Amino acid sequence: MQQIYLNSYFHGAMRYNRFMKYISNIAHLKPAEQMVIKERLKIIEFFEEFGEEAAKKAFNKGRSTIYLWKQKVKSTGGYLSGLKPESKAPKSHPKRKANGQIIDFIYQYRNSHQGVDKVTIKPALDAFCICLGINFVSESTIGRIIENLKEKGQLPDYYIRTTINGKTGNLKVRSVNKSKVVKQRIGSYKPKEPGDIVQIDAIEIFLDGIKRYILCALDIKTRFAFAYAYKTLSSNTARDFLQKLQHVAPFMIRHIQTDNGKEFHKYFDQYLKTQDIIHFWNYPKSPKMNSFVERFNGLIQRQYVGWHLGEIHEPDEFNQGLVKYLTWYNTEKPHRSIGKIPPLLYYVNNFIDIKKSNMLWTATYPCFFI
Repeated sequence: MQQIYLNSYFHGAMRYNRFMKYISNIAHLKPAEQMVIKERLKIIEFFEEFGEEAAKKAFNKGRSTIYLWKQKVKSTGGYLSGLKPESKAPKSHPKRKANGQIIDFIYQYRNSHQGVDKVTIKPALDAFCICLGINFVSESTIGRIIENLKEKGQLPDYYIRTTINGKTGNLKVRSVNKSKVVKQRIGSYKPKEPGDIVQIDAIEIFLDGIKRYILCALDIKTRFAFAYAYKTLSSNTARDFLQKLQHVAPFMIRHIQTDNGKEFHKYFDQYLKTQDIIHFWNYPKSPKMNSFVERFNGLIQRQYVGWHLGEIHEPDEFNQGLVKYLTWYNTEKPHRSIGKIPPLLYYVNNFIDIKKSNMLWTATYPCFFI
């Protein structure tokens, strides 16, 4: 879908001719819609040049209508699609009223024959209508009545949804009416301080029939990075990783950004709430939203993981060398995006008052790595 930006055209005299060449390039608009936009642009240009009275006589469009068009363009960020005619379909539809006797019949029939659908009910309902001398109803109407009864809690759902445990063979009943989790998105939020947005992602390594996982985190503002390898990937694993990240990060973490992987639910998300850390979720199938940590994932695989695959089977051994790499990455490696200096030096230079701080860089490693 192509949008044409128009803000510059609404300053001073209208430049109607410049708009015309863009009309044919808006592929998503129908020809009739393009003609409406063309006409409205012409009226706006005429209004700007000759005034309200002339526009009223020439096009029978008042000042309020023209200003409404301009306001629509402004509200859409200056895009040409703001002049697209709105749908004339009614925003609300009157609710259909069904015969009370028909509703009672469907209610009684469904409770006597649990789980039957509208197709099954239709013949019996037709015979009932003949006996009473009332009009028949369609299958779609029967379906709507069933849905309304369900919404009111008058018809239970007798369909049992189960899953089977592959190891034990036990059946487990799944929740049918599970409420949808509302996930907070990052929107236009931009980090201003270290820890404002820390992106976290997982790398899966499959070697010799064995899977290992590396969780990676990167602070967008300072490029400070951390990673740790695990034998399994779960929400408990992700929580453990976040606790380690909090231990080594020189700043407080305020926002976490992740994809929708199962490891970032349950225990991980619960722990974020106890720490008053806001969880930003990416939109599904949108890896570009995690572009910073995704780039770090590729870097760490090229610079370290690929050279130490022989150690990945034992994460404890692998993590010993990984922490040394991360120390070099954060304290010595120049980063172009932050002025060709290491992340910790950038952090100290820009966010720490050295006169008041006792912060020193050391080559020691946290006790949980040993």
